[in-house]
Amino acid sequence: MINFIIRRILIAIPVLFLIIVAAFVLVQAVPGGPFDTVGQRAMPEHMRLILENRYRLNDPLYEQFFAYLGNLAKGELGPLFRTPGRSVNDIVKDAFPVSFQLGMISIIVGFAIGIPAGMIAALKHNSLVDYSATFSAVLAASIPNLVLGPLLILIFGVALDVLPIAFWGAEPPYILGLFPHPKYILSGEFISHAILPSFALGTAYAAGIARLTRAGLLDVLSADYIRTARSKGLQERIVIVIHALKNSLIPVATLLGPLLAGAVAGSFIVEQIFAIPGMGPFFISSIGQREYFLLTGLTLIFSVLLIAANLMVDVLYAWLDPRIRYN
Repeated sequence: MINFIIRRILIAIPVLFLIIVAAFVLVQAVPGGPFDTVGQRAMPEHMRLILENRYRLNDPLYEQFFAYLGNLAKGELGPLFRTPGRSVNDIVKDAFPVSFQLGMISIIVGFAIGIPAGMIAALKHNSLVDYSATFSAVLAASIPNLVLGPLLILIFGVALDVLPIAFWGAEPPYILGLFPHPKYILSGEFISHAILPSFALGTAYAAGIARLTRAGLLDVLSADYIRTARSKGLQERIVIVIHALKNSLIPVATLLGPLLAGAVAGSFIVEQIFAIPGMGPFFISSIGQREYFLLTGLTLIFSVLLIAANLMVDVLYAWLDPRIRYN
């Protein structure tokens, strides 16, 4: 297993390098530049040239790229053009914990709803319960966050006025730089702010998880070892939870990799709707403002998360199915 993890990490290095090359080149290929305008007016030519020289934007592209690699080796993601007093590292330090918390809570919501719903649908196969659960999963997957978010705000924030509709309840200090301090969680402020956005994200995840759990459990329930376990007189609860459910979760574990990375770094629309100070608003604004280093840095973070999540899923396979070996 250790050798497998080391090989995967070594393979990830050239993959990340190619991602950096592609992101760096494509971002700078977008028409326009970061200093073309000041507000709504065109920036004077002499000021634009001074600023471009300051950030070496007039250097050949390969020189800019190697300079960027040198900064990455030192842990620096680059400066911000529009706010010279801050860097991309500052943005990531402030925004990544919020996006991480939102993503993790959304995944927990997705699994908490999806796995029980998939189990019930599989155990009540071809019944009204099964059809209702399947219909609900398709409906939840069909409603985009762009629609569900404002709908939740309208119902629970405006009509019923029981939940906050904007901002994020957690405040520094964070534990390990990511998790809110327990006093904020216990106070209820963090949970109240997290319910609507995490539910807006988690319902779509729950739909996919429920469908995969149902399909996997139906396949496992017809296996020989399940019939053997039942013939030995084991309780149905033990047969389902201990013997069937674990093996049926392998397709769900496959979904976990991109789901984890996407939940942490891909919740841009939900963060915009609920005014959450995560990475989403910065990623969107960086496109229009031509913040090359910010856009490249956030793309790199998303890629690292995706590779790490897929590696975690491969390790999880061996726990779910002891027959899997990594040689």
